[in-house]
Amino acid sequence: MNIHIIGGGLAGCEAAWQAASLGVHVVVHEMRPVQPTAVHKTDRLSELVCSNSFRGDKLDNAVGLLKEEMRRLGSLVMKAADENRVPAGAALAVDRERFSQAVTDAIHAHPNITVIREEVSAIPTDPAMFPLIVATGPLTSQSLSADVAALVGAEHLYFYDAISPIVLAESLDMSKVFRASRWGRSLRGPARSPGSSDVPVVACGVDDGEGDYLNCPLTEEEYGRFYDALVTAESATVHDLDKEKFFEGCLPIEVMAHRGRDTLRFGPMKPVGLIDPRTGRSPYAAVQLRQDNLAGDHFSLVGFQTQVKWGEQARVLRLIPGLENAEFVRFGMVHRNTYINGPRVLRETWQTRMRPDLLFAGQISGVEGYVESAASGLIAGRTAAALVRGEEPRVPPRTTAIGALAYYVSHADPRGYQPTNITFGIMPPPDAGLHGRRLKKEERKTATSMRALAALDEWIGHASAARAAPRQAQGTVSGVER
Repeated sequence: MNIHIIGGGLAGCEAAWQAASLGVHVVVHEMRPVQPTAVHKTDRLSELVCSNSFRGDKLDNAVGLLKEEMRRLGSLVMKAADENRVPAGAALAVDRERFSQAVTDAIHAHPNITVIREEVSAIPTDPAMFPLIVATGPLTSQSLSADVAALVGAEHLYFYDAISPIVLAESLDMSKVFRASRWGRSLRGPARSPGSSDVPVVACGVDDGEGDYLNCPLTEEEYGRFYDALVTAESATVHDLDKEKFFEGCLPIEVMAHRGRDTLRFGPMKPVGLIDPRTGRSPYAAVQLRQDNLAGDHFSLVGFQTQVKWGEQARVLRLIPGLENAEFVRFGMVHRNTYINGPRVLRETWQTRMRPDLLFAGQISGVEGYVESAASGLIAGRTAAALVRGEEPRVPPRTTAIGALAYYVSHADPRGYQPTNITFGIMPPPDAGLHGRRLKKEERKTATSMRALAALDEWIGHASAARAAPRQAQGTVSGVER
């Protein structure tokens, strides 16, 4: 019996890797390049179409904890990200081309994985196609999207997402730009290998003076000119404009700007933690540029996702000091993200409630973010492999980030549900400190992370022991550890 996966993105590739590593044969159906999308540029698997950042990589934030848990679970996505990281302060950012190539090479090289380049336009009816993981991502084709909507018995959900521009480094005016990381924070030390248990509580060192970001400082007058140009710029047309909605965590800069003149100064253009070495003061506003590839010749504008028309983008963005003659490798653009209402449809194992051998993973399942998408694929792949092997599907406990994410997506209030990132807020709080003392904020984060990693290590041990024992009776489809 094979596992079939529709979609070769982060979730699909992670699911395939996990199942194949457990000895189960997997068939990945990827529609590109037979059927291209509006935003993908290559035929590689796990191509990153938005940012090249996987966000924070410290254990004092929830997504950093989730990454470490995935490393311990043998994540292919995290291995490829660690091996192709680029400077990004205390965050994990990657060379997007080398990253996707590394994932593609690993998937094609695995003896238990077959990749078929074809479009699957509907949920299959052939029983041989199950267990089936739908990991088509936010850019699910219209035909498959409609079929999924009919299957889950509710109106399909969606939101619009936008992509940041990328500029050529040599076109920047470095006399106006300074290099620094916010608050002088910079990640130091070699990448950790999957399964490593030697993890420091603090993975953030002190900037060596060079910094990991290029910063374009703006005076109040320069910010005013930029703001006025942005709010009057012509935006690209979005279909279903009357129903247009964006994910709050990835709003286009022009949408933020229309909320108030200073909104950007408290968002992607916030100057806090940055000191312009030429003035010795914090600028009125600042635009950060993050290295986009290992060669260091491409930089993306951090938080500058936009749907402004390309010609207008060039005009407006060149008002930023240092970008007057910028050459754009890629302009920002908007695309539609499709997702299901996870709390109505899914179990913690990422199985659907109506059919246990049908699973969803990735952004279509109701999560947001690269790391969360891959994490859902990791558990979905293990669940599908358990079904094939006649074992009981198991999910890490809610005290882990990956377990808490699965629980939240399957148990949150379905009314008005929107895709979620991992946060400490969806994890059970840690126990009180010594003599019942209330833990301070940073202590709570550390305690939550340490408890999560200990719980995960214990769960991994139990899961390994269970696989080594004789197979359980066929037909078990659920069973969640808490």
